[in-house]
Amino acid sequence: MNTQQIIELYRPSIIQIATQSSTGTGFYLKEFDLIITNEHVVGKQAEVTIAGRLFEKRLALVWYTDKKHDLAFLQPPADIQIPEIKLGSYETTKDGDVVVAIGHPFGLNYTATQGVISKVDRIREGVKYIQIDAAINPGNSGGPLVNKEGKIIGINSFIIRGGDNLGFALPVSYLREALELYQPHKSSLSTRCHSCNNLVFAENIEANKYCPYCGTEVKLPQLPEKEAKPVGIAKSVEEILRELGKDVKLARDGNNNWSVKEGNAKIKISYNPDNYFVAGDAYLCQLPSDISQIKPLYQFLLEENYNMDSLVLSCVKQNIVLSCIMYDMDMTREAGTEMFRHLFSKADFYDLLLEKDFGCRRLLEE
Repeated sequence: MNTQQIIELYRPSIIQIATQSSTGTGFYLKEFDLIITNEHVVGKQAEVTIAGRLFEKRLALVWYTDKKHDLAFLQPPADIQIPEIKLGSYETTKDGDVVVAIGHPFGLNYTATQGVISKVDRIREGVKYIQIDAAINPGNSGGPLVNKEGKIIGINSFIIRGGDNLGFALPVSYLREALELYQPHKSSLSTRCHSCNNLVFAENIEANKYCPYCGTEVKLPQLPEKEAKPVGIAKSVEEILRELGKDVKLARDGNNNWSVKEGNAKIKISYNPDNYFVAGDAYLCQLPSDISQIKPLYQFLLEENYNMDSLVLSCVKQNIVLSCIMYDMDMTREAGTEMFRHLFSKADFYDLLLEKDFGCRRLLEE
């Protein structure tokens, strides 16, 4: 299979994963009816946000964690039919084999990079890894490493910072072993002891924190009695979103980033502590195909900007974006609520108006 065929095969099965503090990639295995990702992607969270090409954002429970092999299994969506992808064989993998790494680096959906295996059995801390030269970046973690037959031979796990395309994937043999170990206990909360490799459940864990087989301290994925609360500006943003009727858990898109829908508009909210601003960007629609409409559209956008004092309409490549910005020191709950309420209402208004009056195209979504 060529790279394009591999991308098309895997696109429906690749899952975006987000927590309060990070984002990553996962993939759905129909054979085991589980979403696979890295343990470090989910961290200490027992519930994460997932989204895929065939379904909107929703919450999923973390069912299994394995710190030693950096693996986690998540609850899959029950009402979606996701096509099947296959596990390959690590034993037949060789140095020099062509591979494709698929994931969501830096939030870019469904990015695939091609490379070769530099060393098939690089050992780190007693675990074998596949060393590859295909570019993988933050956000690729947990995504599949695929061979030219279109089968999964590894899970992209980490890079060496400062290295020139030094990426490492956990061989599929470790994944298959973990899947077969967990499958008889599917839907149970469990963790694999990083000392003795046995499964630990709520039913056999000792004193709520020790492996019953070797006494090592372990932690089961379980919802905390009290959810960790954000602080500072992040807390203010989430309070505002909650007041405006948005599901805060689903809105979280990594550290200091949120995304929500308002009508057909997709709205991204971000806070960068380094530049002290909270920004909201509503992606409305795309420029019209009819070129005769572009000049009157630009004139309309300029006139609207002249009449507005808190929002700005702009063109970002093909997209028309409605934006607002506020200095973090001015971000009171009242001021922030008013700003985002105004952004949300105008986003839906302009989205419909631009499509109706200027023939603007619906926003393309991955």
